[in-house]
Amino acid sequence: MGETTVTTLEEGREQAAPRSVTDAPEQRYLHRLRVPRRPRLWFEILLIAVSYWTYSLIRNAVPEQKTQALRNADWIWKVEHHLGIAVEETINHSVNSVTWLIVGMNYYYATLHFVVTLGVLVWIYRSHPGRYAATRLVLFATTAVALVGYYFYPLAPPRLMTGENFIDTVVVHQTWGSMASGDLKNMSNQYAAMPSMHIGWSLWCGLTIFALASVPWVRVLGLLYPTLTLVVIVATANHFWLDAVGGMLCLAFGFAVARVWYGTLPYALPRQVTGSIREPELEPVKA
Repeated sequence: MGETTVTTLEEGREQAAPRSVTDAPEQRYLHRLRVPRRPRLWFEILLIAVSYWTYSLIRNAVPEQKTQALRNADWIWKVEHHLGIAVEETINHSVNSVTWLIVGMNYYYATLHFVVTLGVLVWIYRSHPGRYAATRLVLFATTAVALVGYYFYPLAPPRLMTGENFIDTVVVHQTWGSMASGDLKNMSNQYAAMPSMHIGWSLWCGLTIFALASVPWVRVLGLLYPTLTLVVIVATANHFWLDAVGGMLCLAFGFAVARVWYGTLPYALPRQVTGSIREPELEPVKA
């Protein structure tokens, strides 16, 4: 009887051992990747720099398919007329008639896209470290999927359309207002207007500020920022309304990626990273 009992227990351990050995490393690895941890400054600076360099390299390496891009722009313009929202040209001409306003928008388009986005990243890094990695993942996934749009759907901005009367406000007012106009046009792919990352990034900034800021007027500014950006990209003839819709869809994809990976939206994660990362507890294996 005793020998039989010992033999049965030993056989149970032998059968259980392979499963516990195989499952434990996988569970620990996924657990470590998904649990928020305190970001490291040097790594984040390097990651953001390399990521933006890679994004710019790929975006500008996409073939400038001028003929197809102009054809797509004509199609977008016709669709907007059909929908009754083709007012970009009217806005472009109206704002262009106010010199100080359009010049300000030119500089807004060229600078705040980067300044505000980096500012929000720094703010989350310092004040919400537990939410930083997930929120950054949204931004990175949004930008990554935008590259797919640039490759498969080349699109000319309104200011480059033939047969239309859009004004390239940077050229007319001789301001440094766009990497895709004037003297800097050769540094950027001119036919990568869909989706608009000015909208994708600004809406990411706006939603993040609105969700995490504690001061009411700051939250309001967060919502006003993407709204004003939408007016700017249209007034300067750099984008159609539908380009903005494309940017919103990319952002929705970014949030979906973060939701799947972390199991919740970034803003629902703990604000601070508390303690060290705990290993997942393995359920005891029954013989």
